[in-house]
Amino acid sequence: MILIIAEKPSLARNIAAGIGQLARRDGYLEGCGYLVTWAFGHLFSLCDIEHYNPAPEGTNGRWCMENLPCIPPQFRFELRKGDDKRPDAGVEKQFAVIRNLCHRPDVDTIVNAGDADREGEIIVRLCIMHADPPRDKQYKRLWLPDQTPETVAAALADMKESKEYRNLANEGFARTYIDWLYGVNLTRYATLKMGTLLRVGRVIVPIVRAIYDRDMAIRHFVPSKYYAIISNAETNGENVELKSERKYELADAVKAGNCCTMYNRRGATVTAVKKKKDILAPGKLFSLSKLQNLLGKKHKMSMSESLEIIQGLYEKGYLTYPRTNSEYLATAEKDKMKKIIGQIGKMGYPVTFKDSKKIFDDSKIESHSALTPTYKIPDKNTLSQKESLVYSTVFRRFVAVFCAEPCVGERTEITIQVGEYETFTLKGLVIAEKGWMKYDDATQKDKVLPKLSKGDTVHVDFKPVEKETTPPKHYTIETLNNYLKNPFREEKAAMEEDADDDDTEEYRAILEGLELGTEATRTGIIDNARKSQYIALNKDVYTLLPGGEYLIESLDRLQIRMDKHRTSEMGRALKRVFRGEMTVEDSVAMAADEIKEVFDRPAASLEEDMEIGLFGEDVGICPLCGRPVMRGRFSYGCRGYKEGCDFKVNLFICGRPISVANMQKLLTEGKTAKIKGFVSKKNGKSFDASLKMQEGKAVFDFGE
Repeated sequence: MILIIAEKPSLARNIAAGIGQLARRDGYLEGCGYLVTWAFGHLFSLCDIEHYNPAPEGTNGRWCMENLPCIPPQFRFELRKGDDKRPDAGVEKQFAVIRNLCHRPDVDTIVNAGDADREGEIIVRLCIMHADPPRDKQYKRLWLPDQTPETVAAALADMKESKEYRNLANEGFARTYIDWLYGVNLTRYATLKMGTLLRVGRVIVPIVRAIYDRDMAIRHFVPSKYYAIISNAETNGENVELKSERKYELADAVKAGNCCTMYNRRGATVTAVKKKKDILAPGKLFSLSKLQNLLGKKHKMSMSESLEIIQGLYEKGYLTYPRTNSEYLATAEKDKMKKIIGQIGKMGYPVTFKDSKKIFDDSKIESHSALTPTYKIPDKNTLSQKESLVYSTVFRRFVAVFCAEPCVGERTEITIQVGEYETFTLKGLVIAEKGWMKYDDATQKDKVLPKLSKGDTVHVDFKPVEKETTPPKHYTIETLNNYLKNPFREEKAAMEEDADDDDTEEYRAILEGLELGTEATRTGIIDNARKSQYIALNKDVYTLLPGGEYLIESLDRLQIRMDKHRTSEMGRALKRVFRGEMTVEDSVAMAADEIKEVFDRPAASLEEDMEIGLFGEDVGICPLCGRPVMRGRFSYGCRGYKEGCDFKVNLFICGRPISVANMQKLLTEGKTAKIKGFVSKKNGKSFDASLKMQEGKAVFDFGE
């Protein structure tokens, strides 16, 4: 008997459909020599800190610093609990079914049928590990690029040994352990320090920081005006616009005018006209993020909404596995594509098989090929409006890629010379034969140039035109996704990548692990940032919320470095685990060392001390009323504020935290040490000063 453990009930049903008629049992299906059961996604989660480091008595379940940092010598899992921290009865019951089936004497083979990714791999592995079946059973992996009955049947006949996916599992476990270390340790640390819940994660923080940095650049942007040199004049009855690369500051109005006079006096001549027919290539097949980019930009569909729809179409068998970072197909899939193309051709679409390196390229596939339709074509009447929109987007791109009709365009390039001063190049494109462009959602607008011939004199009327610099643009679904795929690439290059056939650099970055998050996790993490009220999404534009601003600035003040460099460094380590070049233990040790740095900082001198202690702790006695002074969220303040005492010293002054030690010195001696690193709000310059008590207020003292 073969026992198949699916990641979730919907997958179990689809596997059963690929086997044949199975009888329904309590928590599983049986028949044809198979038992098919299921998890509910994650049945197991990592134990919390208190499992390893119990909190001191009297904390009553509250977080505390006494059991931090927590670096478990061995990570342990437990059955998932409900929101009330109590055991989930449904989870317990289903795991009991899995455990009993694993121990059935007639079961000789256990099959991991988690989703075809690292997360699905460990979800089912954990179930098997905790079920602890007898050692004499065989272990196989069912790897499904889609969930059609035909694919299921073919995959069942070609299952690999489970050990062949060991490195994938190792990467999954390493990622789980590392994210736990960052998340639970630094979330508790930052929350206890700042007095409000701050969700600190290896990926969520650099995502919020990217939006923070962009929004701060927009907020502090100071526009500047300049003169552009532009000519708009008619030649042969058509308007010709020429924009010079030269720019002048407003103070140089005379120079700008002289430049225009010089250009107008010299005149312009057409030195070359090039026209050529060109076969335009369609866009690539979709990766998940590229599909989400298009759906967000064109239809204002959030990443979480689009992923939910794409996942649903996958589970219905209409699309291939969605969480892919590749826009290419594997060479082993050529016969499969021929079958799909044959079916689409019967529907009247002009498609043909193309054996091209621009479509089939194993070197640009990590685990999964590009998103495509399957041979199972849905009845459009059975899909919702949004399901139909998403499916049609994938389907039409597939038709465009394999379209038998070429898209032919006429490219025109006109070169105009203004004396020896400057060369202007005008480029245009007119679509002569639409070909694949009739089917793909991406449309190309004609750009028609004026009718000019070589040797023509072009009338010019250059004038200084006042322009104003513009601030950076907010991140959109598309530009944020492009940034996260490779945070070290210029945004302009990322936006132009589709126009560049050479995407080798992009895939090198993906396979090396430079991306922030993965196709499988990115949508959920961004959604968590929205739910945590760190960022907002309006149509397809992301903006920073006050909570996100407070998160980033709090982490900066606490000297917790969570940026793209550190996250990418860990991403590269995880890829090394996947390739078998690094052990799980070594990758976890890297993260543990970074976390320990936060907790084990060497004591600083009073002049440089930035240790602000914990929210809510008493630091001394109020000089006005004798009551305790507490470290609050934004200031040190008297606990007698309800009785009218208004003593308060800001926690951060001129961009500089006032340490607990200096505050205690101020309260006991009336003056702090000379503190280094204040920044003037007026001129942005750094300065050093002490704080002293003066009439119950803390004021600067610049004396020696």
